[in-house]
Amino acid sequence: MIIATVKAVTSGDTVVLKSTKSGAEKVLSLAFISAPRLRREGDEPYAFKAREFIRREVVNTSVQFKVLYNVPQINREYGVIVLEDGRNLAEVLVHEGMVKVREDSGKRGGDADSEEGILLQKLQIYEEQARDAEKGVWSKDEDGRVEAIYENPTNPTSFLEMFKGKEIDAIIERVISGDRFSIRLILEPKKHQYILLLLAGVRTPQSTRIDANQMVHQGEEYGDEAKDFVETRLLMRTVKVQLLGVSPQGQLVGSVLHHNGGNIAEILASHGLARCVDFHSAFLGSAMARLRDAEKYAKDKKLRIYKGLVTKKRDSNNEFEAVVARIISADTIVVRNKAGAERKINLSSIRQPKPSDPAQSPFQADAKEFLRKKLIGKHVRIHIDGKRPAQEGYEEREMATVTFGDKNVALGLVEAGYASVIRHRATDEDRSPIWDDLAAAEDVARSAQKGMYSPKAPQTAKMIEASETIQKAKSYLSFLQRQKKVPAVVDYVASGSRFKVIIPKENARLTFVLSGIKAPRTARNPTEQSEPFGPEALDYVSKRTMQRDVEIDVLDIDRVGGFIGTMYINGQNVARGLVEEGLASVNVYSAEKTGHANELLAAENKAKAAHKGMWHDWSPEKEAAEAAEAAGFANASYIKPTETIQSRADFRDIMVSHFDVSGNLKLQIVGEGTAKLEAMMLEFRRFYNNPANSKPLDGMPKAGMLVAAKFSDGSFYRAKIKHCDRVEKEAEVLYIDYGNTERVSWTDLRPLAPHFSTEKLKAQTVDAVWSFIKFPGLDMLNDDVREFVSELTENKQLVANVDHIKADGTLMVTILEPGATGPDDSINRTICQEGFAYVPKKLGGLRDAYGERIKGLEEAMKEAEQGRLGMWRFGDVREDEE
Repeated sequence: MIIATVKAVTSGDTVVLKSTKSGAEKVLSLAFISAPRLRREGDEPYAFKAREFIRREVVNTSVQFKVLYNVPQINREYGVIVLEDGRNLAEVLVHEGMVKVREDSGKRGGDADSEEGILLQKLQIYEEQARDAEKGVWSKDEDGRVEAIYENPTNPTSFLEMFKGKEIDAIIERVISGDRFSIRLILEPKKHQYILLLLAGVRTPQSTRIDANQMVHQGEEYGDEAKDFVETRLLMRTVKVQLLGVSPQGQLVGSVLHHNGGNIAEILASHGLARCVDFHSAFLGSAMARLRDAEKYAKDKKLRIYKGLVTKKRDSNNEFEAVVARIISADTIVVRNKAGAERKINLSSIRQPKPSDPAQSPFQADAKEFLRKKLIGKHVRIHIDGKRPAQEGYEEREMATVTFGDKNVALGLVEAGYASVIRHRATDEDRSPIWDDLAAAEDVARSAQKGMYSPKAPQTAKMIEASETIQKAKSYLSFLQRQKKVPAVVDYVASGSRFKVIIPKENARLTFVLSGIKAPRTARNPTEQSEPFGPEALDYVSKRTMQRDVEIDVLDIDRVGGFIGTMYINGQNVARGLVEEGLASVNVYSAEKTGHANELLAAENKAKAAHKGMWHDWSPEKEAAEAAEAAGFANASYIKPTETIQSRADFRDIMVSHFDVSGNLKLQIVGEGTAKLEAMMLEFRRFYNNPANSKPLDGMPKAGMLVAAKFSDGSFYRAKIKHCDRVEKEAEVLYIDYGNTERVSWTDLRPLAPHFSTEKLKAQTVDAVWSFIKFPGLDMLNDDVREFVSELTENKQLVANVDHIKADGTLMVTILEPGATGPDDSINRTICQEGFAYVPKKLGGLRDAYGERIKGLEEAMKEAEQGRLGMWRFGDVREDEE
């Protein structure tokens, strides 16, 4: 007799034996008996009961066997099996009526006194006893018949819906690989269903297989071990099966549980024989966490498939706290640590709505805004999960878990339907530690049609650029002035005092300039040089306002469509903060218009006393000396023009009240007239706001007439009519004290009262042009010219040297900042240096009078030409000179 282990039972009379020494397998049928057949076309009565009887008795037990004979025609060996307790298995089966003695057994029985003959006689006696007792197959009823379906369900999804989540008794009929089984489901005592089941949550290495042509396909490392591991524990065992899902290939996916509650998937993972499968996470839900823990155990121990795993060293720098500085997209943010250093972070395992997907791309803006509202300016905790190396034009990316208020930010995005979950490669360790929760949340969001899974895309109107032209800006001005503190979002910070802001309610974006202050300029390109403390001012406001919710109080617009006013964040005046840190100075003239002059001046004095920023070397004595020098500079002697042009030193304090791209200027000469104008305008507004003085003009207005005209800010100003449109009943007027023009309805014109005439106070603007330079007049450059010149001159008290007075009284001027070292350090030169103007070749007597200054301007022009700045980007576009 040979000792072996019963590996499997194929029917009520046939088993698969496995050698306890070599591991070789043998199929052995019991001699002299025949069991009812298990057949695809339908089981015979008692076929399953017979198989079950022997399966329960012998599977995975040690037995002794002996081969008595074989039948070459069917390549089958027949013999006897003796159980551990000494009983003969065939005798037990016949006695219980599970099988019948073969009719032809006498041919194989040998002599009556032989061992085989004695066994046959016993079997025949036991059969008579079973027949008399009507046991098993000898029963007269058909209780032994079982309906078994051997084909996989034709509709796996419908089958799943009937049994999903239920624990079904089952028998593992065959182990195809470590994670794939053929299973008999015991749906009802007499109704069984065969299925091919994929093990949920894990995937084992492929095992060796033999195809239909008997060709052997070698498996992966540990694949055969995984299969043997499962066979030893599950083959022909009774288990519990939970059906959980259907694979993309239409195969049922489920969990297999031992009778004692053990999960074979967890055991495989903990022994290093399987990897977790992300795709199944949605099927398992929270149960996936146990598989992850089992996998981690195997990784930590470097078991089997993880034997060569290189574990990452824990870096203390991988976990830190920071403030969210900017939201780049729904999956990428910029954070700033305590030292002020910024770092770009990608949220682990998620992706923003895809720009290339027509169904997702409309939700990009909503997803970004969702994240901005939650995170901008907030303190968050960051754990770096890994890095994506630079490739295909993408820079290296840090993947991180970001937590705000104990809530995983990525999870919140996925739950809202504003991000999808990345399916990582099996070997990809740089992933979110809560990947399974993310996958489950994605399924819930998709089912609930949240966010980008909604069948209806959001209505996204095109953003209106309110500062695109001066006309557009004017159309918004009165509305914004009435609204006072208008909610807005800072979209971009250009300098310490210049912003791009979005007004969500109006779907409009505009340029916004802080009123009442002068912030130092910041270089806009590598060829420029920032003014002292310009970068610091930009950094200060960027940290406090970038992508933040703010309020803006609009007072006016500048000459290029920028809106001027006060910005508040959390109720605090942004301009005041800049001044208080010494990163901006107060422009008293414009500060008084805002109503915040006292507040800003107090902040400036505080910064001076603390020697902050631009006031680091300030002293009262130095300020007094500079004021005296400026006064002397402004009061230099006035030289009358002569027939021969001579150089002049005629310096005047001025404000540029208007500028156009052809080079024409309107200047206000600062002095006694300025104070008189301010006093007159107070009385002017009171007078024309009085309903008694609201009588319109008598008759049609005429060109050259002086009137009171209502400006777009709602106030009346002195104006001169330049042209009348009889069809539209509008007049083009020049505001004589400020230099700007506007089209005004005839109903908004009033007679100019005598006590406001130019005889009482002359017009406070004079005509002027820039000395020695000419503007190119290119349409594609005009907006840049307006913005640049406006930034240099707007709301600033400057100094102009009158280089020459034309015959019509127009002044030719060189304009300087108050702190300039002299006429060669001029705004004229700065404009040339940036490529926004050029020096004409023919300047007549001006070149004789101002040769050195013109030479300096030409040098600045040459620098711009060589650097292809401004107009020089388009080649030489200068007008031909005759």
